[in-house]
Amino acid sequence: MEQFVVSARKYRPQGFDEVVGQSHITTTLKNAVDNNQLAQALLFCGPRGVGKTTCARILARMINEFDENSDANALNIFELDAASNYSVDDIRNLIDQVRYPPQYGKYKVYIIDEVHMLSNAAFNAFLKTLEEPPSYAIFILATTEKHKVIPTILSRCQIFDFSRIQVSDIADHLKGIADRESITAEEEALHLIAQKADGALRDALSIFDLIVTFSENRNVTYQSTISNLHILDYEYYFKVVNHLTAESLSETLLIFDEILKQGFDFHNFVTGLIEHLRNLMVCKDKATVQLMEVPETAKVKYIEQAQNTSLSFILSALNILSKCDLSYKASKNQRLHVELALMKLTHLNTAISLATHEENGLKKKVV
Repeated sequence: MEQFVVSARKYRPQGFDEVVGQSHITTTLKNAVDNNQLAQALLFCGPRGVGKTTCARILARMINEFDENSDANALNIFELDAASNYSVDDIRNLIDQVRYPPQYGKYKVYIIDEVHMLSNAAFNAFLKTLEEPPSYAIFILATTEKHKVIPTILSRCQIFDFSRIQVSDIADHLKGIADRESITAEEEALHLIAQKADGALRDALSIFDLIVTFSENRNVTYQSTISNLHILDYEYYFKVVNHLTAESLSETLLIFDEILKQGFDFHNFVTGLIEHLRNLMVCKDKATVQLMEVPETAKVKYIEQAQNTSLSFILSALNILSKCDLSYKASKNQRLHVELALMKLTHLNTAISLATHEENGLKKKVV
């Protein structure tokens, strides 16, 4: 049986042009190499799975003009995992290696991952070498927690902040991989995977592999994705809002009960409904529709429902649900707590119309 290679490794970028969603970083690094303005100490910081280590490896090969499979990579590029090599002795061993010039290429590149895990003694032992490295040595430090790196290290490095990758960029990248692997994938499913990854491309690729394994005939559908990831179908939120605006309390509570019977948490339902109402709110203005991170098919449904829902209802509902969200953990009967919020939402349109009539009556009396 042929060994399976996960997508995160199989499709790891081999050049800056292949890096997804970090154009501000890749452009700066390419220009620095082309113009011979590359600093000798770089700090890559940002969330997990956004390309810090990948960019470090690409840069290391680029400045030495090595190919991916070149044997010289092993002699000139050193990777140290600070999570397991965090002691002062480990750093001293690294400093001893720095003294020897490279046998091949121009530079010896040291990539230190999870650098925030180093002990204070290790950081202090590293200071002098980092401040005045040999002309042939370049240090690339990577971390997910910049605030844990001591200020004296930060001041000696050129800092690059990696950002979370946009949902649309991740979905497009997954679509490209699906096409290359002859996998049929629905756009809604890819968007859902991208949202679940929370800006981390590596997480998105891991989820994608899982869904492909779960799906029949390598066909990734929206239903198979929500089933495997245990995510509530957004159609339920459309139904709930329709019943709330129609002031149908019984239908609203029955749908809520159906959701609970599927094993979904009360709190997840509340936060999901808040997100749904937020999307309806941004749909009220054509200029802000682009703020929704949903596929085009779902965007049409949001716009249609937003047209049939008043802004007063949406804003008041967001206020009620936000208060429900804040006091949820303190409640002893959490189901009743959510149901009371739904009851308030059911009678919201009536309350708004009564308040409007009273306001108009007061204006007439003043006139």
